Amino acid sequence: MATSLKALLLFAAAMSAFAAEPKTAQLEVSGMTCSLCPLTVRKALERVPGVLDAKADLATHSAQARYDPDKVSAEALAKAVSEAGFPAKAKP
Repeated sequence: MATSLKALLLFAAAMSAFAAEPKTAQLEVSGMTCSLCPLTVRKALERVPGVLDAKADLATHSAQARYDPDKVSAEALAKAVSEAGFPAKAKP
């Protein structure tokens, strides 16, 4: 059993070496008008597979998400926010 555990740990370590470095997407978000809007935007981002964490700011009409680029793109994040009712675009 100890050999199986060692093999599993080695495999997990090897696979993590191939994982992409997380990226951060900056989004311009229009249509946020109340204190609940950033919560809706953040939740829309967090539901996207590959998003590690997200936040949204009413004052700056922006959102930020840290994500795995192997699983999702900044453009897909903007689309998810837009589909939640808040037109968004990724900042370059």
